[in-house]
Amino acid sequence: MKSSIKTTAFSLAKGVKLTSDDAYDLKMIGSESIAVVCDGVGSAIGGREASQKAVSHIINSFKTRPVAWSIDKSIRTFIKSINTILHNSSLARYERAEMLTTLAVAVVVGDRLYGANVGDSSIFLYRENKLHKLSIDHAMQERGYDHVLTKALGLEIDIEPYFFENFIRAGDKILLCSDGLTGILSDEDICQNIAYGASTLVKLASEKTKHILPDDTTAIVLEINEIDEISKLKSLDLIIPEHLNVNDNIDGYLLKKSLNSANRTWLCEKDNEEYVLKFPIFYGEDNSIFLDNFVKEAWNAKRLKAGFFPKTFIPADRTYRYYVMEKIDGKTLKEYIKKRKLGIEEAIKLTQTLLKMGQYLVKFNLVHGDIKPENIMVSSRNGKMIFTIIDFGNITEIFSIDSKAGTPSYLAPERFKGESISEGSEIFSIGVVLYEALTNKFPYGEIEPFQNPSFYPAKRPRERNNNIPEWLDHVILRAISVNTNKRYANYSHMLYDLEHSEAVEPYYGTNTPLFERIPPKIAQYGFVFMVFINIILFIKIYT
Repeated sequence: MKSSIKTTAFSLAKGVKLTSDDAYDLKMIGSESIAVVCDGVGSAIGGREASQKAVSHIINSFKTRPVAWSIDKSIRTFIKSINTILHNSSLARYERAEMLTTLAVAVVVGDRLYGANVGDSSIFLYRENKLHKLSIDHAMQERGYDHVLTKALGLEIDIEPYFFENFIRAGDKILLCSDGLTGILSDEDICQNIAYGASTLVKLASEKTKHILPDDTTAIVLEINEIDEISKLKSLDLIIPEHLNVNDNIDGYLLKKSLNSANRTWLCEKDNEEYVLKFPIFYGEDNSIFLDNFVKEAWNAKRLKAGFFPKTFIPADRTYRYYVMEKIDGKTLKEYIKKRKLGIEEAIKLTQTLLKMGQYLVKFNLVHGDIKPENIMVSSRNGKMIFTIIDFGNITEIFSIDSKAGTPSYLAPERFKGESISEGSEIFSIGVVLYEALTNKFPYGEIEPFQNPSFYPAKRPRERNNNIPEWLDHVILRAISVNTNKRYANYSHMLYDLEHSEAVEPYYGTNTPLFERIPPKIAQYGFVFMVFINIILFIKIYT
């Protein structure tokens, strides 16, 4: 996924020094962007070490933070933790507070900015040509004492940082910097140059001092290109019901019938219209994995708007966590083919729909992940059969290697070996669905979960349904080929063959008899030739 935040960072040591007492780092950890700037107190023996330790501690703590902790609690806990470490280390080593540093930390999650500072390292928000200082300086206000800190990490056993939280917008720029920058540049200087990034700001400060900076100078700039919608959706404080029952009223939607065994998908009614509501699994207080997956599913359902998906929306005023889909009047393909197999034209239309869906998802760097008859609805419109693909729950990034998406009987062989999900593996699933829709059989048998299957040569679909034309037989066999080099590698190739039957090349598997691999014309000429040779031999023997 394209990053929604552009980051730049730069630092210069003061005067002619080669090393700086400042330290900084920025990391993207999951959906959280974390930036830290520390300015080691120059008058303290361990200032440089303290700044480096503080930056490292904050970043590493976020990497392993408990998933149930809020960002606010995490920042507070990690700051207090490193303060205690620095203070105790100072006392043990120097018998007084010598490992001292300032701190500015900012965390961006969705449309929220969380921040905290200790000392005079600053955090600014630049919006609509105005610079807003979000942090406060813990320094004496009297003239001549403005660089004397009243708070610093490691100074006392207890610390009370300044905390803040703000909503952010696309186009905002967030600046974290040491006082070396704000001591030289005016607000106007920052406003005019922040768009060019951190290095421009620091080098401008250096130029203004003829490249003899009076203090170490560091800056980090976070440029918000767009708001991370997934994180924004996740941050909403919404109710996840533990139990759902018939006649429950969910924001005006009256639950009528559960549509799955987990009781998390419901047929409902509102204003005399029927809809389908999808809820996340109730996960309790200590597990956000289900929430992460559901928020991603809801976001995909909302943004993927195409005719082969049901219309989906997320109510802006909901108080519960769910999303809404239109009700499809029909039955699943699995239910449909129990009564009758698809006709050839119907099967071709089904496959075209699945392939075009695949092409559409690739534009978002996604794949469906669980193509099977249970996830395909069959309905009719104006007397024509319509196929609608449902279940957004397994949609995942293409080439993902850690995705558990899919149902065993429809998974490509390479997926059982841990290989990445791709167009080729999705085409295999489409081929299995097509095979099943035309024959009511699986090409490689039904595969149970956790089974390590053996993919023996599949029986030709024409042997199970003699209505299947020769060219379509070859298309299906190529789609379900165990050998990825023989299988269709992309949706467009298979779609072309479906629409140009005369151009379909024969597919021969390892179990195809030799006489079947010989083109008909050559076989005819060979037969005539053998008859001619036999006649010659007969004449020679009996004359």
